[in-house]
Amino acid sequence: MKKLFTLVLAALMLLSVCAVASAEETVTVYVTISALGAPMTIAEPIELTDVDGDNALTVNDALYLIHEDGFEGGAEAGYASANSDYGLMITKLWGIENGGSYGYYVNDAMAYSLTDPLNDGDRLNAFAYSDLETWSDTYAYFDKAFVEAAAGDEITLTLCMVGWDENYMPVSIPLAGAVITFDGVATEYVTGEDGSVTFTLPESVSYISAVSETVNLVPPICTVK
Repeated sequence: MKKLFTLVLAALMLLSVCAVASAEETVTVYVTISALGAPMTIAEPIELTDVDGDNALTVNDALYLIHEDGFEGGAEAGYASANSDYGLMITKLWGIENGGSYGYYVNDAMAYSLTDPLNDGDRLNAFAYSDLETWSDTYAYFDKAFVEAAAGDEITLTLCMVGWDENYMPVSIPLAGAVITFDGVATEYVTGEDGSVTFTLPESVSYISAVSETVNLVPPICTVK
């Protein structure tokens, strides 16, 4: 009996060590927050921890931590989530409380829930709706999340927006006529019918985005490394 007890205790200790090792595994995600039609954070690297204690590294954890790191007053001032009839939902994002009108995408695909798990290297883009009447805010993204380039390099990007088919399933639609911006400043470059645009990168650009006169875009982001 004593030998059996010793073996069980050893097994429990081994499991405990394995659990600690798993909990200490590093998972880094890149978080962009948009509000009032502009990016507040841009692909900010966040090392995930299980903030809410659900034994998973999730969208909710990442949003809490990006506010804790980057919002004045931390997550207590800038972010909140609460349980509802539809599950866990955002009730405040970047200090904005708009009755629950927020969106979030992982790797440019719509996430199902704040409890969705995140993996190392994932990109999380979250935004507060600016149009609270018709919810016209439209998620858009480039075919490249980042480019490694220097001033004078020629770059080609394709811009798509998320639309809906006849079965209300999300589809990607090339976006024509959008004006390219460098660090928020409009340029002479405009996307073609297929959503593509080619331009020469000037000096000191940290991110590329786009605006449209016909579509209320959530700012697409391509970071320059």
